[in-house]
Amino acid sequence: MPSAELLKEAERQMMICNACRYCEGYCAVFPAMELRRVFTKGDLTYLANLCFDCRDCYYACQYAPPHEFAVNVPKLFAELRADTYQDYSWPAILSSLFKRNGRAVSLLTGAALGIILLFVLIFQGPAVLFGTHMGVGSFYRVVPYLVMTVPFLTIALYGLAVLLVGGFRFWRDTRSNLTDVVDFGAFWRATQDAFGLSYLKGGGVGCNYPAAAFAHGRRWLHHLVFYGFLLDFASTTIAALYDHFLGWVAPYPLLSWPVVLGTLGGIGLLIGTSGLLYLKWRSDRGPADKRMLNMDVAFLMLLFLTSATGMLLLALRESPAMGTLLVVHLGVVAGLFLTAPYGKFAHVVYRYAALVRNSIEQAGR
Repeated sequence: MPSAELLKEAERQMMICNACRYCEGYCAVFPAMELRRVFTKGDLTYLANLCFDCRDCYYACQYAPPHEFAVNVPKLFAELRADTYQDYSWPAILSSLFKRNGRAVSLLTGAALGIILLFVLIFQGPAVLFGTHMGVGSFYRVVPYLVMTVPFLTIALYGLAVLLVGGFRFWRDTRSNLTDVVDFGAFWRATQDAFGLSYLKGGGVGCNYPAAAFAHGRRWLHHLVFYGFLLDFASTTIAALYDHFLGWVAPYPLLSWPVVLGTLGGIGLLIGTSGLLYLKWRSDRGPADKRMLNMDVAFLMLLFLTSATGMLLLALRESPAMGTLLVVHLGVVAGLFLTAPYGKFAHVVYRYAALVRNSIEQAGR
C-alpha cells in the first residue's frame, strides 16, 4: 500500500491545490477535489486514478518545482496509481509483477514463446513447423485447434477474474456505495468520457505532452490504440462465430470480416503504439514516475509486437515462414494475456471505475 509519507505528501499537495483552484477547468480531478476538505487514502486513490496524466496542471502551476511548495500532481498521482495496481491485485503473491514490470513481461513472454515452440517441435516436428501450409485449417496443422484455444481462453478468463476482483476492491475502498452499480446513467456518461478520451483534451487545447507545448497528438494516438484493440477483438470474436456456428475454418479470405477488421485494428495499433512510444521517449521526466513509465513502455511494446507479428503472419501465411510466425505471434499474445492483469492494462478497470464514481458525484452536486 502507499507509504505513510506518500499519502501525507499527497494530502499536502491537494490542500494547496484546493486553496488555489487555478486548474479546475483542465480535467475531472480538480472539480472532484473541490468536493473535499480532507483527503483519506480512499479519496487520494480515487483522484489518482481519475487523472489522465495530461500534465496541463504541472506546467500551469505557479507552485511546481523549483518552487518550495514543490507541487507535482502528475508524478504524485502516477506513484499512487502504481501502488493502486499492486495493492488491489490478486493473488497478493503475484503483485510483485508490478515491480520491474518490463523484466517480468519479457521473461513471461519469452517463456510462453519457448513453451509453444517446444510443443510444436516435439509433437508436430520440424517439417510441420517449417513447411508450407495452404488452404482451410492450415494454422491448425502447425498448432492444433484445442492447443490454440483452450489455454488462451483459460488465461483470458483468469485475467478477467483478477481485474474484476481489483475493481471490486477499488470501488469498496474508495468509499463508493455498492448500490451505485445500478446507476446506468453514470455508466453511460463514464463510457462516453472513456470512449471520447474527454480528459486528454486538457482545457480544450490538448495535453502538455511530451513537453510544455499544447498538442492533441497523444489523444489521437490513444484513440488509435484503443479502437485498434477493439477492432482486433471484434475480428477475433467474429472468427470464433464463423468457426463454431457456421463451420467456416480459418484462415479466412482477405476481404472477409475477420481479416478486414483485424487488418484495420493492426494498422491502428502499429501507428498508435509506435507514436506513443516515441512521445514517451521525448517526454519530460519531471512529472513522470519511473515505475509507471516502465509499465507504459512494456505494455506498448507488447501491443506493438502482437500487432506486428499478426500482420506479418497475415502477409506470409502461405509461405514457409507461416509456422514460425504463428508460434511467435501466439507466444507474444500469450505474454500479453498473462501480464495484462499485472501491468498497465489494469488502468482500464481502475480509471473507468473512477470515471463512474466521478459521474455519480458530479450529478449529485
